[in-house]
Amino acid sequence: MASMFDSAKQVYGELGVDVEAAFKRLDQIAVSLHCWQGDDVAGFENSGALDGGIQVTGNYPGRARNAEELRSDIDEVLSLIPGKKRLNLHALYAEPGKEKVSRDEIRPEHFANWIAWAKKNNVGLDFNPSFFSHPMMKDGFTLSSPDAEVRKFWIRHGIACRKIAEAFGRELGDTCITNFWVPDGYKDIPFDRLAPRERLRDSLDEIFAVEIDQNCNRDAVESKLFGIGAESCTVGSHEFYMGYAARNKKLLCLDAGHFHPTEVISDKLTSCLMFVDEVLLHVSRGVRWDSDHVVIMNEELKAIAEEVIRHNYDKRVHIGLDYFDASINRIMAWTIGARNMSKALLMALVEPAKQLRDAENSGDFSTRLALMEEIKTLPFAPIWNEYCERHNVPVGTAWIEEVKRYEKSVLAKRA
Repeated sequence: MASMFDSAKQVYGELGVDVEAAFKRLDQIAVSLHCWQGDDVAGFENSGALDGGIQVTGNYPGRARNAEELRSDIDEVLSLIPGKKRLNLHALYAEPGKEKVSRDEIRPEHFANWIAWAKKNNVGLDFNPSFFSHPMMKDGFTLSSPDAEVRKFWIRHGIACRKIAEAFGRELGDTCITNFWVPDGYKDIPFDRLAPRERLRDSLDEIFAVEIDQNCNRDAVESKLFGIGAESCTVGSHEFYMGYAARNKKLLCLDAGHFHPTEVISDKLTSCLMFVDEVLLHVSRGVRWDSDHVVIMNEELKAIAEEVIRHNYDKRVHIGLDYFDASINRIMAWTIGARNMSKALLMALVEPAKQLRDAENSGDFSTRLALMEEIKTLPFAPIWNEYCERHNVPVGTAWIEEVKRYEKSVLAKRA
């Protein structure tokens, strides 16, 4: 394998690519794993079926049933993917013990086990308020509800979540990114689209008015084209949140599944980052709709990574994964997507960027196209395998057998 790597490294070197520098840079780019892939967004509240535009399909055996099982599964995934990792939690993954705690009263101590786990594994934590699957989501609305009591409940929830995130950042010495996604909307055509958006703006303003240490927590806001039960109007549209983020100095979250099927978030990055300081990415794969399929190595994933790397956005773009597939082995799904995200970043890092930029800047579009096509068949696999080997994770397809072993020894024993 070493000789294959050396040969591949020489091929890239002849194009002006420093593979060792690419490895070092990739080591600094964190990918935030989403905890909800392991248990189908169930959480630990036992509050009933999913609602609020979220749907998980499939019933593959072995779903994590509690926090201990979920953390065990995450440990397995972390052992299979190279590079720098984080973990993204939703509020409904609190562990209050025997205490029954309302979602608007959750506190940092309810996430003490997650903090301890993060310290042990040397990973940062990110966070999300959970504005769905709850009795106080009335008629499809939370922060934009016409009912003042409903709005107040969810405002308290948002404030509580930011305080929890602040505690994450303080305890771990690593800034937490807290993402606000609100599923409010109308199933059929509304008469008034302005009033709910004004209510959403005012609710967010009230949440963000509470002072939080920016070194410990940064806030992001996430748009969506539509959701199940909100097909005709989503209050938190792209235009709403693009304006809100720019005006209020918030991170803008771009989810790969939250736009029209003909739109891609890779093309939005350069435009958005002209007007907002930072962007959060939720890397997913929508098939016909926001179906959160497992991330594969497709053209859009490669384009997302290329935009981040080509424009040196890796300090301004925070990368998180967001998909949940219960039709296949959940550990396999997690690992496929996470490895592909890191693989796409490495592909972008070993592009002959100078040659491509010089050709474009000189108007030599023929050479630009020729190079773009030739690099598609460069010997990348040995480069990726070497990176995995240096991080002591399985090389090539070896990780598949490890997941099968874990399924037989751990997942199969879950009722």
